[in-house]
Amino acid sequence: MYATAQIDITRPAGRKLVRELEKHTRVVRINYPLPTAVPAAGYTLDEVREMGYNKLSAYYGVDVREL
Repeated sequence: MYATAQIDITRPAGRKLVRELEKHTRVVRINYPLPTAVPAAGYTLDEVREMGYNKLSAYYGVDVREL
């Protein structure tokens, strides 16, 4: 019999719980989901640079490419 639980690992308590569960490998099997946001081929350096410029420009409200 198995139980499925979702643990929020963005918080320290969740990370601690996962570390404790990982110590007992005979009792618990942990499956980490694969990220779905990254395309199979990945990103080129120019694409990553543009994404960074876009985020910075949106955050500061100016086009950081012109600075």
